[in-house]
Amino acid sequence: MPSSTLHRLSLWGSAFLAVSLLPSCMSAKAPQVETAARAESVPAQDQRMDGAEAPEEKALAAMPAPMGVVAPSPTTPPPPPMSPARPEPAKRTREASTQQPAKQDFMQGEARGKRGPVLDRKDATASSDDALNTGVEGGNTFEAHTPNAFTDAREDAFSTFAVDVDTASYSLARRYLNQGSLPPAGAVRVEEFVNYFKYRYAPPQQGAFTVHLEGAPSPFASGRHFLRVGVQGKVISRSQRKPAHLVFLVDTSGSMQSQDKLPLAKEAIKLAVKNLNENDTVAIVTYAGSTRDVLAPTPATDQQRIYAAVDALQSGGGTAMGSGMEMAYRHAVKKASGSVVSRVIVLTDGDANIGPNLSANSILESIEKYVAEGVTLSTIGFGMGNYRDDLMEKLADKGNGNAFYVDSWQEAKKVFETQLTGTLEVIAKDVKIQVEFNPQAVRRYRLVGYENRDVADRDFRNDKVDAGEIGAGHNVTALYEVELTGEAASLATVRIRAKAPNGTEASEQSFAFERNMMRSSVETASSDFRFALAVASTADILRASPSAQDWSLVTARKLAEGATEGQAERAEFVKLVTQAQALKGASAERIGR
Repeated sequence: MPSSTLHRLSLWGSAFLAVSLLPSCMSAKAPQVETAARAESVPAQDQRMDGAEAPEEKALAAMPAPMGVVAPSPTTPPPPPMSPARPEPAKRTREASTQQPAKQDFMQGEARGKRGPVLDRKDATASSDDALNTGVEGGNTFEAHTPNAFTDAREDAFSTFAVDVDTASYSLARRYLNQGSLPPAGAVRVEEFVNYFKYRYAPPQQGAFTVHLEGAPSPFASGRHFLRVGVQGKVISRSQRKPAHLVFLVDTSGSMQSQDKLPLAKEAIKLAVKNLNENDTVAIVTYAGSTRDVLAPTPATDQQRIYAAVDALQSGGGTAMGSGMEMAYRHAVKKASGSVVSRVIVLTDGDANIGPNLSANSILESIEKYVAEGVTLSTIGFGMGNYRDDLMEKLADKGNGNAFYVDSWQEAKKVFETQLTGTLEVIAKDVKIQVEFNPQAVRRYRLVGYENRDVADRDFRNDKVDAGEIGAGHNVTALYEVELTGEAASLATVRIRAKAPNGTEASEQSFAFERNMMRSSVETASSDFRFALAVASTADILRASPSAQDWSLVTARKLAEGATEGQAERAEFVKLVTQAQALKGASAERIGR
């Protein structure tokens, strides 16, 4: 047989042998998968605190990827099919940017990577515990809470809760609706829907805040009324606020590579930096398979250096969030004082899969000492498919901060240009509200929302109990659904208790809610009242609250339509309610078949 023929046979034999051995090699190297309560499936990696890159990360960095984003790890499973994302309008050019990036659609592409099996949500009536369960919907993790039920005022006249200025739930639900699906019930928190919008409450002439009270008959059920408690924090101009030290903690793991995650987060950081003062400083820490100190504290005026550090961020590897938090807080606490605002800002999809601290409780335990020294926290969520809403909300709650979710370039501008930089300075901490209803005037009541901000009535004056914070210019709105009785003039007494930003003892104010504050009809109520009620009722319907089962989105939409006052965000809400109507109708039609 000719030698050339023997050579070809030898090559074919070697190839056949390699192919036959491939399955066993792959199975031997495949990482074991553990299905946890949050249904995450991730490969284990060694944590490296010294910033050194693993060989596989170097290899990934060398692979081509669109728009400078490193491709995900080969061990990352492909995503399940997602509904198409809505297109976003092109961003306008940023004058101060050192580069002119190509036009990007930050909503294209969905989350890839760390996903687990979907868990069924438990029946909302099956548990007496307020926090029903942590469930996974389409790879995203939410914690559902039992909606507040009616309380007989003769048995318990007190309702006590901590203020909440988070807005993540609304923008997250908006993304679901814009992509053609109803948000999971566990993703809907009424208070975050209501507090997403601004209301025209007059600011205080003196002190930290003012209280605005109003009521009107219910448009949903005869014999019931709604009472609104509105709190407005004092406004501090950008030039008057304290110097700020911001530590951006950026998730650069493999799951952050899609356009609506790390690329959008990078542009958002630049927006924030552009709106800081000359005395502010910025530091950047990243976490993935390792934790890296990317930018030492740098004056906000040195935009070129900061932008260069931001532009160099790339995604790849696991997610050691706990280790990253520890490093970011170590940076922040160095400048924490009564004269400086020191805040950690986490930009992530919320997934944490490697390292010593994976749960919210374990992460918070590791940074608790820094929180006590005055460092505050903002969590900014990005992306879908493996979003940990439950973790982000808990971290913001326990970190004395707030939670946002960025679903678009427009939301990034709102959060990073206005909300984040404009309300950095805390004007009151551990803010609690207690409403004492008069049983001679109110038969039953229920607080619409704030289930996860409940405070025991006995702890209202216990200043050791943690509560919510109010930043400069924040307003907070809460709505009660009530059944009136009798003719007593006083319906309730509203009390607010809060500490100064650096104080340890709280002061208390009280306000009488009189019957003459009730409007004769909902149509004669203020536009702010009507719009807040439209938003709260929509949220209550979307989360399938038992108390709202006979309510109609048509009524909510009509309320909102008459209270938009030309505001773009309110007009957008009306469109979202219309979209929710269509989706609920289609869902009911499918069930009826």
